[in-house]
This record gives sequence, structure tokens and C-alpha cells, in this order.
Amino acid sequence: MDKPSPWELWTLNFEFSMAVMAEVEPEVRALGLEMKEFLLLGKLDDHPYPAELSRALLTPKPSITFMVKRMEAAGFIQRETEAGDLRRFRLTLTRSGRKAMEAARAILDDAFGRRLARISAGERAELARLLTRMMGERARPR
Repeated sequence: MDKPSPWELWTLNFEFSMAVMAEVEPEVRALGLEMKEFLLLGKLDDHPYPAELSRALLTPKPSITFMVKRMEAAGFIQRETEAGDLRRFRLTLTRSGRKAMEAARAILDDAFGRRLARISAGERAELARLLTRMMGERARPR
């Protein structure tokens, strides 16, 4: 790949992400989570409202509603109505939800870490720098 096009780079990045997720999916499922549900739990602290989750995960609101109901039934999420607006509710992780999310994150960290081990520490730092730069304003401070 001499000079990859934006499409080629995007596709490579997407395929890389999908390969990691496909690898960890059986272990995450053993925790009682589908991959999208794991991603939902991971976003919940920053996006506690279903509409926010929908935007953050680029997932239709009905799909978020379905996942929330399933996560609530599993005891991973608690739903609380807002004091000023009884039609709106805030979602919070329960203790078991946080435990499942952190266990799934450790599984993903391990799989991704094995791939990161294929490049040097300097290359890892450069990758982080490049990704942060490409994210621009959306990059999260650490």
C-alpha cells in the first residue's frame, strides 16, 4: 500500500476494529452482554439519557430502547425518572452492570493489547498522537 486512499485507510481501520470485536464477542457474551450492549454500558456514565446514547452510539432510538430494557432486566442498568420531567429518565449502571462492563473491557484490552504488542512503544505513542489529532475537537482528554 504505497499511498493508501482515505477509503482504504478507513476500511482497514474498520476491519481491524471488527476483527478485535469478533475475537472478544464470545467471551463478552459469556458475561451476559452483546457487543453493542457492552458499548452502551461503556458510554452510560457520559451519556445517561437514551437520546444521548442513541447519538453517541449512532444507533436508532428503538434499538437503544430494546437494549436498555434488556440491560435493565439483567440488572445492569437502573432507570430513574427526572424530578422536573417525569417523561424523561436517567440511566445509571448498577454495581453488577459496572462489574460486567469492566470485565468486558478487560477482555477487549487483552485482545487489543496483543495486537499493540506487535508494534514498538514509540509506534504506539505515534498511533495515539495521530488518532487524537485526527479526532480533532472530539478527542477526549485523558
